[in-house]
Amino acid sequence: MRQHHAFDPERFITVAKPESGYGHFLESQIRETDSLVLVAEHDSKVVGYIFASLEPTSWKDLRAACGYIHDVFVDESMRGHRIGETLMLAALKWLASKNVPRTVLSSAAKNEGAQRLFERMGFRRTMIEMTRETQTPAS
Repeated sequence: MRQHHAFDPERFITVAKPESGYGHFLESQIRETDSLVLVAEHDSKVVGYIFASLEPTSWKDLRAACGYIHDVFVDESMRGHRIGETLMLAALKWLASKNVPRTVLSSAAKNEGAQRLFERMGFRRTMIEMTRETQTPAS
C-alpha cells in the first residue's frame, strides 16, 4: 500500500497502519479456497508475498473467468534475487492447476521494474487505467 500510495497518493488508498490492515485482509484470504497467499522468507524474516485468486467472468471488465494476481511485493533490500519471479511462478503453477485459461494482473504505471518482470514472464499489455480527480465546478 505504501509503495502504491507513494506512486500516486490521489489514486491509491492508505491508512494509518497499512501493514496491519492489509495484513488482516490477506490473512482472511488464506482461508478462501479460490485464493492463494504465499510469502518468501530470508533469515526467518518475510521479504515478499504474492496474492492471487480465481475470478469469475466480469461483464463490467469485459473479461472471462481467469486467474488474477492482485499483488506481488518484494522488500527493496531483497530485489534482484529472483524472489518476485519465484513467487510469480508458484502462483502461476497454482492457477494452472485450477485450469484457468489465462492470468490477468495490473501494475502501477510507475512500477517499471515490475512491468519488466511481468513482460519477461509472458504477460502482455491489454488495458491502461486512467484516473481523473473530480473537481469542483468553477462558479
